[in-house]
Order: sequence, then C-alpha cells, then structure tokens
Amino acid sequence: MNIQTTFILLLIGILAGFSSGLVGIGGGVIIVPALVFILGYSQHSAQGTTLALMVPPIGVLAAYHYYQKGYVNLSSAAIICIGFFLGSYFGASKAVQFDEGLLKRIFAVMLI
Repeated sequence: MNIQTTFILLLIGILAGFSSGLVGIGGGVIIVPALVFILGYSQHSAQGTTLALMVPPIGVLAAYHYYQKGYVNLSSAAIICIGFFLGSYFGASKAVQFDEGLLKRIFAVMLI
C-alpha cells in the first residue's frame, strides 16, 4: 500500500470518527461510500472492510463471513480504525459544545 492510499484511508477514518463523535453516525454512512467512490473498492469489499474495522466486538461475525470470501482488506481496516479513533475523540469534544438544536440540524444534514 502506498503512502497516498494510506493517507486517504487515515482521512476517511478521521472524518468518519469525527462525524461519529459529533452526531453518532459515521461507520457505514461515511466509510463505505468513501471506499467505493474514492478508492474504487467493490461494494462487498467496502462493506467487509468497514465491518472489520469495527471488530471487536461489533461486527465480528459479519466481518468473518466477508473475510472468508476475500472481501476484507485488513490493512485498510486497521488504518481507518486509527483515524476513526482520533476523529471520534475530536468530534465528541465539539458535539458537547453545541446546543441541542444545532446538533439536531447537523445530524439531519449528515443523514441527507
């Protein structure tokens, strides 16, 4: 894996982690489309890799099925996980500073 791809994966993780910390969403909503449209993953590989980064314990059984079929990129999952970990910390630190109305509007925009 080259440095550019590693950097993109880390940024995806940070963005997903930030949005997760900010409004409680991020994994599938951010990571799956980013892997498909930015890095050209197949839909199966994007979903399998996303499930793998949430292990343990969230997606262990589902990720295992994808892994058995060869649809998990473990190195990508690990790098995104690092970014997600950092991003979620910063997203949560911002979220607690916003009033509830603003946070609800941000959440709605993220879902759209």
